[in-house]
Amino acid sequence: MTDIDGRLLLGPLVRYVDCDRATFWVETDRACTVAVQTRADSGETRRVEEPTWGLHGHHYALVAVEGLPADSVVDYTVSIDGDQVWPAAGRRAVVHTQRSDGPITVAFGSCRRGDTYSEEALTRIGADALVGLADRVRDQESSLWPDLLVFLGDQVYADDPSPEIVDRLHARRAAGERVAGARSEEVEDEICDFEEYTWLYQESWGDLRVRELLATVPTCMILDDHDLRDDWNSSADWRAEVTRAPWWEDRVIGAFSSYWVYQHLGNLSPQELEQDEMYAAVRAATSDAEREKLLAEFALRADSEPSSARWSYHRDIGNTRLIMIDSRCSRDLRPERRAMVDDTEWAWVREKALSADTEHVLLGSSLPFLMLPGLHNIEQWNEAVAQGAWGRRAAAVGEKLRIALDLEHWAAFGTSFADMVDLVDELVTGPRAPRSLVWLSGDVHCSYVARAETRVPTSTALYQLTMSPFRNPLDLPIRAVNRLAIRRPVARALERLARRAKVEPVHARWETEAGPWFDNGVMSLTTDSQALHLRVDHAAVADGRQTLRTTAEFDLTPSGARRR
Repeated sequence: MTDIDGRLLLGPLVRYVDCDRATFWVETDRACTVAVQTRADSGETRRVEEPTWGLHGHHYALVAVEGLPADSVVDYTVSIDGDQVWPAAGRRAVVHTQRSDGPITVAFGSCRRGDTYSEEALTRIGADALVGLADRVRDQESSLWPDLLVFLGDQVYADDPSPEIVDRLHARRAAGERVAGARSEEVEDEICDFEEYTWLYQESWGDLRVRELLATVPTCMILDDHDLRDDWNSSADWRAEVTRAPWWEDRVIGAFSSYWVYQHLGNLSPQELEQDEMYAAVRAATSDAEREKLLAEFALRADSEPSSARWSYHRDIGNTRLIMIDSRCSRDLRPERRAMVDDTEWAWVREKALSADTEHVLLGSSLPFLMLPGLHNIEQWNEAVAQGAWGRRAAAVGEKLRIALDLEHWAAFGTSFADMVDLVDELVTGPRAPRSLVWLSGDVHCSYVARAETRVPTSTALYQLTMSPFRNPLDLPIRAVNRLAIRRPVARALERLARRAKVEPVHARWETEAGPWFDNGVMSLTTDSQALHLRVDHAAVADGRQTLRTTAEFDLTPSGARRR
């Protein structure tokens, strides 16, 4: 085998990894049996086989291997019907199992377009942080690799695909092939069904360098608006309008079905997979048509009844608990309630946070909990106005501004913001108070470090770390707005505006200690018993290669970020 075997369309992706288990996700070009064989340093081998299951002419398998040695570099191969298809000849595929204690490193970011790496694309949207990270990992000792790579939303852009994908869409429409939902001019340049979603994932994860990175470093993911459409669930008005569109139902089916297959399944542990009713039903189905119907019904139900599906999950990694919060699908959009996560989801978040018996707690949310100060104040003001603080006419204008200006982060859901502050106070004063509590977020296409304080004294370090984009930079005018948002006079003026709309002061204070930065990049957070160590890397093109350059390194402590 001199190259990647054509039968392996995508993957392998190393997904869930702990001390003695690992899951491997693949897409193949046919129905087959996929086998993963591992070999530890001791010489012990394990081989697990899984038959693929089909959807819309595509074939998938998720192989769980158990009984691996902890804190070890484990070689593995992937075979299809007995023939090895990964790694290519002369290459080595390995996964590093977790250590039971000690420091761990989490790399994270969001917002990544899958466009090509042509000279035009590199000029338009810049170098890809994942390609830079892939080159770094390839040249490093395994002990320096991230223990986990976290994708904080917008892994694909269904509403704004690359020029190459748009050309394919036009060709498919012109060929007369029936495309669900594509009869509307409004979405003729957008992804409309499951088949077209598969193109996005092939484009995003198909580059060999990215493919080798994802075949080495464990990953977890969460959805955000561009997985379906910009401003998804920003308000009840937005939802009322979009759900009337003739293409909406088909988009929902394609979006949720593909998200479940390509992203969600790999977030679950082998034990959770065994208990997952939908996964069991899909594997037990006797035909592709039966599976497609099951997932279509599941997708429509998840969209209309958010509590019927949970996209949130948690992982315990050494001394750290990561709680990934679905802050997009599980919203309560009723104007009288307006919550970032509904009651069912919030009860789950509280339970996972308060039961954490780890030194560090990471709260992953695609949308930042703590925005740049000026932006936080304008979102609070907007919600109050939209709720009627300045009268009915102003409320209607407020709702329109909410959608037009993307005012839909935690600050724009005041009840949920207050609930989070209360949870933090409860956690840091409880018997299991962690050394640190950190929010990891993306979405806003800039990156920054903010240190927080709440109303109770605590030795727990509280930080908001926002890293975005992996590859999708902001336009210059919006960068200027973000720079203004951290200026104290601007923030104070906007805070006074919020008070005029009868917004109550929040019981938290925070200050941006580094940033904002606007280039494509990735952050890496290392947790140990003494402190948090943060490295900020940005992507660049040098000597024809896409690389990472370290912008800054910090020690994060309760008293503030110290540059290393």
